[in-house]
Amino acid sequence: MTTVASVWTHNQFISGTTIQAQPLQLKIAAGNVPSFVDLATGGWGGTIQDPLNSGQTPTMANFSTLANALSGCVTVVKVDACASLFAAAKGPAGGTPADTLSAAQAIARAPWYQPRRVFALVEQFYPIPQGKTMRPVPFMPYLQVAPSAWVLPLKFDGGGYRAGGKAMFDAEGNLWVGNNFTIGWQASDALWQGNASKFDPNGKPLSPITTGFAGGGMQGGTFGAAVDLKGNVWLASYGSKSIAVFDKNGKPLTPPEGINFGGKLGLMQGIITAPNGDVWALGISKRQLLHFPKGDWNNGKIVCEGDSGEPCKSFTAPFHLAIDQQDRIWVSDSAIHVIRFPASDPTKAERFDVRSNNSGLNIDSQGNVWVTNRFGAGLLGLAHMVDMAVHLKAGGVLSASDYLTKTMSEQEGGSGSITVLRPDGTQLPGSPFRGGGLPGPWAVVVDGNDNLWVSNFAMPASPIVQLCGVRTENCPPGFKTGDQISPPGGYVGGGLQLQTDIAVGPAGDVWAMNNWQDIDSCYPGAAEALSTRCGGQGVVIFFGMAKPVRAPQIGPARPL
Repeated sequence: MTTVASVWTHNQFISGTTIQAQPLQLKIAAGNVPSFVDLATGGWGGTIQDPLNSGQTPTMANFSTLANALSGCVTVVKVDACASLFAAAKGPAGGTPADTLSAAQAIARAPWYQPRRVFALVEQFYPIPQGKTMRPVPFMPYLQVAPSAWVLPLKFDGGGYRAGGKAMFDAEGNLWVGNNFTIGWQASDALWQGNASKFDPNGKPLSPITTGFAGGGMQGGTFGAAVDLKGNVWLASYGSKSIAVFDKNGKPLTPPEGINFGGKLGLMQGIITAPNGDVWALGISKRQLLHFPKGDWNNGKIVCEGDSGEPCKSFTAPFHLAIDQQDRIWVSDSAIHVIRFPASDPTKAERFDVRSNNSGLNIDSQGNVWVTNRFGAGLLGLAHMVDMAVHLKAGGVLSASDYLTKTMSEQEGGSGSITVLRPDGTQLPGSPFRGGGLPGPWAVVVDGNDNLWVSNFAMPASPIVQLCGVRTENCPPGFKTGDQISPPGGYVGGGLQLQTDIAVGPAGDVWAMNNWQDIDSCYPGAAEALSTRCGGQGVVIFFGMAKPVRAPQIGPARPL
């Protein structure tokens, strides 16, 4: 069991018997092992057998089944046990493992690749004795059905987490997230009152258990979160129509009302820190752009609002933003366009058609902009866009948001898509990209290999997805840009719900933010017994899955 735990958590740093990485990365990876295994006894660790994980997800059975397959070779349960294991563990690039450690590494590096082969070993190694009903395996529980991938996700909760929105890692690898709601509330989409949560790099909550970090104007976190050059955390709010700033210990630095420009702000969304230290933010309901030179909120200004000037005149409902290598800011608009303007002169706005309702976007090392299309780019998606526009005009952002979430919660399979814009604004050949693991893509992030990770806000237990990026040399053999590396239905398990953000940490761990769990509980008329179940429960970590990136992310992602 220790072998499985160590290989999966150190997946990005282990080669043969050598583990090599930066001190922070090694600290994080080593700190993840006890979540799976008790190092003193060799038995189960605390997290994998806690109530959130043990009986709620297939992770424990995945883990045991892997351990049983490796153990079959170690104990030579059959003459050809090791040869069978090594053949089953062979990866897509070829090359047959020569020992159990290299076999485990091969499986961990391509968990999506023909998982039935390793699953079949349990039947071969441990046949059910006549008159019995269970296999004589050394580790239980074991899988009854082959998995879609050999992944070992775990869920972590607490610290006031409820319906997390945008998340950011700080320089120490801690995750910060603004919550839509607060624990215990009969949460509804019309009342956002959540605070801030902080988790250490191994998933331990560091913020107060029920309330999270409060104050400074924090009331109802959104998809706006950034860490500035001083290590302070900026979070956008819906409930207070403001921006709150916390220091690295969770102390609010902004006044009780937050940054609100004397009550002039509307519902706030995306925030970023630029490489020069400037902070930029978006207001979705009033079509606002905010600028804080060098991160000084006392010297901030509303650049424009509504039709007062560009780029706001080009906005429909600005949602998220990112800055590229040429200091140009790209804005997703909850509509069919993405807007771009130079940070040095926001009035020079340009619009690029992506033909769908967009939300998350991120920029790879080549300057390409990856944009999530929540409804997809087909005719049905355009029909949803028309309906959403009617709701926006008649009832404002909250009415449009209600239509959006209800519609997305019913989407399945490949309903969504990903558009890729080249640095000049033209679409990359093959874009938009579709896949069975994209029922409702919400956010997209770039890892250190320039591959993409996508969250989904759609059906219950929505998957996360890994896509091949433009540097196809970092993809499995035969894959091209936009291809889905993860299984046809995406990576599942771990207690995933309907997600908003997804983030890659310094140790290559992929974190998914559960945002909503029970759609019917989010609106008036919810059953009393289920009335507190709107907000998503916990963050889900897929260990060692991605090439690590530097934290915090300021500008495009940078390999670590």
